[in-house]
Amino acid sequence: MKKQYLEIGKIVNTHGIRGDIKVQPWCDSPDFLAEFDTLYRKDQSPITITSAKVHKGCVLMHLEGVDTVEQAQAMRGMTLYMNRDDVELEEGAFFIQDVIGLPVYDERVGREIGVVKEISDGPAGDLYVIQDGKTQHMIPGVPEFLKEVDLENGRVTVHTIEGLLSDEI
Repeated sequence: MKKQYLEIGKIVNTHGIRGDIKVQPWCDSPDFLAEFDTLYRKDQSPITITSAKVHKGCVLMHLEGVDTVEQAQAMRGMTLYMNRDDVELEEGAFFIQDVIGLPVYDERVGREIGVVKEISDGPAGDLYVIQDGKTQHMIPGVPEFLKEVDLENGRVTVHTIEGLLSDEI
């Protein structure tokens, strides 16, 4: 079951004297985070954003009702969430959190090779970390290797090359 509220960033500091906060984005880009008018606390209570701008890879935000440095400091370390209904994804796009934990089937070896543990930024794009017991496989998220992310059926399909799977080396 897909989570309705997804982690999108963390309040890492205050900024200035008006009660602004500095948010480290946990999404594709700080620009994406800066587009929201409403984010949510862990308990799903809404937080209204009155202004947001990208600054040095983070997002500086002013929140409704947070007007002092002390109020902003009290929020430091808080994880912010977005409601998936507030976003319309492009065709073929998905939330990374929906892929974590899905089984991965390798067409070349004809079997499941583990589950998606994480998706991280690699030098040439996304890097899928696949966990199979104690073994980890790292597969580039490029069309040559990543064939399909099927959220409806809950499966990722890849086509590796010889030597890419860590237990083949």
